[in-house]
Amino acid sequence: MPPIEIRPFRRSDRDQLTELVNAHVEAVLPGVSVSPNAVLSQLEREPDEIVVDPWVTTRHTLVAIQRDRLVAAAHLRTFADEERVAPDYRGAGEFLWLLCWPSSTYEEAADALAASAIAALERAGVRRIHGDGSLPAPATYGIPDVWPHVAAALERAGFSPGARIEVILVADVADLPRPGDPPVPGLGLRTALGGRGTRLTAVLDGQVVGIHEVQTDLTAGGTRSRLAGWAEVWELDVDAAHRRRGIGTWLVGHAADRLRLARADRLLTYAVPDEDDGELPFLQAVGFRELTRTRRGWLREP
Repeated sequence: MPPIEIRPFRRSDRDQLTELVNAHVEAVLPGVSVSPNAVLSQLEREPDEIVVDPWVTTRHTLVAIQRDRLVAAAHLRTFADEERVAPDYRGAGEFLWLLCWPSSTYEEAADALAASAIAALERAGVRRIHGDGSLPAPATYGIPDVWPHVAAALERAGFSPGARIEVILVADVADLPRPGDPPVPGLGLRTALGGRGTRLTAVLDGQVVGIHEVQTDLTAGGTRSRLAGWAEVWELDVDAAHRRRGIGTWLVGHAADRLRLARADRLLTYAVPDEDDGELPFLQAVGFRELTRTRRGWLREP
């Protein structure tokens, strides 16, 4: 077996690390890649992660080198041991991601890297270590089913998978419904800026009965040009008392019209079947199809 070198990431590793990151991104999102600058930016800070990022106290990236090739990498974070941090993360560490090439040839390197990463976090005094796969691209989080080699590496390192499974879906905007007339007499539509995108609100008799918020541009103002044409659902919900009346489909149709104006042609969304058994069938009925499923909540206890 060729010797394995575990060391901190160097800027000269950027192209090989970006290649490894993009291989994992593309397995989830066909045709999508991110730039080296996007990868390097994530190693320094994640300003879009407005809740968790302020809790981070240290960041550290390790790589495994074998025959001059970067074959595995891990990005580590530690969190403050303070009241402002959520209890599960207080004083904890995290593999924000662990990536490796999917070959038995590189299993030993992935295991050596994971062991070094765990040792580094334990030296920092963490009480527990979370595991994730959050890359600088949409829909890449948790450990997707299309990364079985990563799940296996985490399990060999002593991580246990969480119970939460999310379904990642995509729709061709051309296949989504048109809005048509309101499906319920008196139903109106309000359009306003939401927390992440444009929010469409269905209103009936002065009451909000449904909302649909979509971010139409994922390019971050053009800095992530390789995400051109992709959009993402941030919220879609219809009041339980008003479901099965066509309101959800009507909202999706209005959002699709806006996406066509924005020249967006693919729309991402997510479902958690264990929380709402009607959500996934509805999304499939209006034109979404499943890309993969991802398991969240990986954890390594002391």
